[in-house]
Amino acid sequence: MAGLRVHLRDTGPRNAPTVLLLHGFGSSLQTWDDWAADLERDYRVVRFDLPGAGLTGEDSTGNYSDDRSVQIITGVLDSLGVTHATLVGNSLGGRIAWYFAAMHPERVDRLLLVSPDGFASVGFEYGKAPEVPAAVALMRYVLPKPLMRAALAPAYADRSRLSDSVVTRYYELLLAPGVRHALLDRLRQSVLQPPEPLLRRITAPTMLLWGVQDSLIPFTNSADYLRVMPQATLVPMAGVGHVPQEERPIESVAEVRRFLQQ
Repeated sequence: MAGLRVHLRDTGPRNAPTVLLLHGFGSSLQTWDDWAADLERDYRVVRFDLPGAGLTGEDSTGNYSDDRSVQIITGVLDSLGVTHATLVGNSLGGRIAWYFAAMHPERVDRLLLVSPDGFASVGFEYGKAPEVPAAVALMRYVLPKPLMRAALAPAYADRSRLSDSVVTRYYELLLAPGVRHALLDRLRQSVLQPPEPLLRRITAPTMLLWGVQDSLIPFTNSADYLRVMPQATLVPMAGVGHVPQEERPIESVAEVRRFLQQ
């Protein structure tokens, strides 16, 4: 797949419409476990660890650009014989999803963006690579597990959803070979450009699913998307943070089903 071996799960009926799930920065395909268990009853559900995350590990090219991500998604779909799909992306995965939809509109049936990255916010300016704090850069050498919970906590409005098993999952996957080095490379290569020209090219029906209490990518960014994409619909989730698929899986996947069945 684009010269890369990826960790992938492909479940559900092969003759059903395909839903491709793309996780966020530092996450893995397992963030979608609850959604996949529900959706795979009626849809073909494909999810994989993006390069630099989970069990896919680092990309030997060292290239973590959005163009490279589009190349990899194309390779995944082609290898599975999937000509078109609904794309679902959370955070970084949301940005990659809408970028793919802009570049390959003929392959995207619907687009579901969950707290997507793309517009400038505090610490992420256009045309400038984000500064990597020294403490974060040290992560490639030292990763104390007690700090993992503190790093993950801002993604959840309801901290009780951040269980010990979830913390352990994130922690152990970060210990996979090459992952920490690759994550830092991806972060340093994340230079945002004004997204309006690409977003205006998207023709697929689009839904934004956003936690109102998102402290990582603010809910107010949803207005930026709606301004550029008037065809999109917004589903706000009160009392939810950055990862509704983990924090409120039952309520959020119900919204996904409604969108898919429209």
